[in-house]
Amino acid sequence: MSAKTIAVLDEAELKDGQMKEVGFDKDGKVLVYRLGDEVHATSAFCTHYGAPLAKGVLTGDGRIVCPWHGACFNICTGDIEDAPAPSAIHSFKAHVSGGKIHVTADPARTVKGNMARAPKLSSTTERSGGKSGVLIVGGGSGTFHAVESLRENGYTGVITIISKENYPPIDRTKLSKALTTDVSKVELRTAADLKIKYGTNLRIGVTVTSITPSKKTVTLDSGKETLSYDTLILAPGGTPRRLPIEGAELENVYTFRGLEDSKKVDAAAQEGKNMVVIGSSFISMELVQAVSKRKLASINVIGMEEYPFELVLGKEIGKALKKYHESQGVKFHMKSSVEKIVASSDSESKLATGVVVNGQTLPADFVIMGVGVAPATAFLNDSGIKLERDGGIKVDEYLRVPGFDGVYAIGDIAHFPQINGESRRIEHWNVAGNHGRAVGRTIAGGKPLLAFEKVPIFWSAQGQQLRYCGSGFGYDDIIIKGNPDEMKFIAYYAKEGKVIAVSTMQNDPVVSKASELLRLGAMPSLDELRNGKNILEIDISTVSSKLT
Repeated sequence: MSAKTIAVLDEAELKDGQMKEVGFDKDGKVLVYRLGDEVHATSAFCTHYGAPLAKGVLTGDGRIVCPWHGACFNICTGDIEDAPAPSAIHSFKAHVSGGKIHVTADPARTVKGNMARAPKLSSTTERSGGKSGVLIVGGGSGTFHAVESLRENGYTGVITIISKENYPPIDRTKLSKALTTDVSKVELRTAADLKIKYGTNLRIGVTVTSITPSKKTVTLDSGKETLSYDTLILAPGGTPRRLPIEGAELENVYTFRGLEDSKKVDAAAQEGKNMVVIGSSFISMELVQAVSKRKLASINVIGMEEYPFELVLGKEIGKALKKYHESQGVKFHMKSSVEKIVASSDSESKLATGVVVNGQTLPADFVIMGVGVAPATAFLNDSGIKLERDGGIKVDEYLRVPGFDGVYAIGDIAHFPQINGESRRIEHWNVAGNHGRAVGRTIAGGKPLLAFEKVPIFWSAQGQQLRYCGSGFGYDDIIIKGNPDEMKFIAYYAKEGKVIAVSTMQNDPVVSKASELLRLGAMPSLDELRNGKNILEIDISTVSSKLT
């Protein structure tokens, strides 16, 4: 590889707080930034799904936020700041000379196909050393990002992953959004890379049945094996719920969580088949969207609220999204509950043939039960760790389990402090990933010790891409700009006049900007927004001191 130094831009074309995507060599592109007196350059595309970072949000503390899904990078180093970015971006030398901004880069690293920088992994020479190291229970987003963060922050000890799933950590969001069935298309790193490059002991298809914090041990597969740890990260995720109704255990009644579930639904959702979905949650409606073009005979959705998504997004947006799905042939049975699932009259069959709701039997070749998940914490029942009423675990601002030395809980199971002081569980992909990144840094000895203060972000495929940031639980007011019926809007959710969450469709990068405003405590009040304040015009990209 050979680097080139190229004048990419006139200095006068880039003002303080600005960034520009510019060409580099023949096919390459770089993103150039100016903050104060400093110029910086990085590769130009997000390593998550390839979004152009130039359309994102630049902040005064040197963060570039992807316009799509909240991934964030440090513009000085290219390092990951926030999930779901699975890899860092390249950073390049930049300087001003003769009125021009010059960038020095290997041209191969400026093309979109090579947008990810190899991780800065710690030395492999100390990864055994006789110590038990970090043991992670679970194989999801939190686990992957914890491993990445541990190694990038200099942790050289043993890392052991125990996952009940039969594959390494995957991009679970692709399952419900696209019904992906090939593990090679969703794995965040191959098993070989996790073992060799990251130095992990990857144990897949293995279940933790109990832990003994006083001895710092975990027991696997009902007592067959015991492992010790120095530090324990609890990241088991959630277990899909099944309604306690007749027929819930029939063979073609599916819940949805992992790759095997995706394979089952993909195989069942074929032309001419009847699909019934119990629950109008995001996972349920993503699956509806994923199969809507497959020419099924019928798609029926049963929900308890008046409109899908109502509790999170509000009635007006829920009504608009319901209208969209109806235009795709979906039939809704809202403000309803399921009476039972009907089994085949064939005494030897264990298949559902219908779902009874409001006295009506809906035909069903298969049923999806999307009624939420419960924290997968049953294995902790005799551990001494207190479980909350919902099965979750309350942690402190550093995601530590109080009273237990070296034990952390992250992701779907963690009740963690919110900006308003409340402790809540948030079942978002990005939250789990950022939890993992935070505890990885803490365990690796990152200084200063940082409280977890990330703003939750999630997205959903609903005809258009829905984006959401914040924690809108308990909002008491909402204003909507745009037209939800046209699937193009910005919605601000407030509590006591203070904006606590934002959702959008076709208005990027509003959610990325809103997440940074919430993080910085700079979000306008609801009254200011009602009076026409445009958050994209708020300047958060200038600094008075030199970045380090």
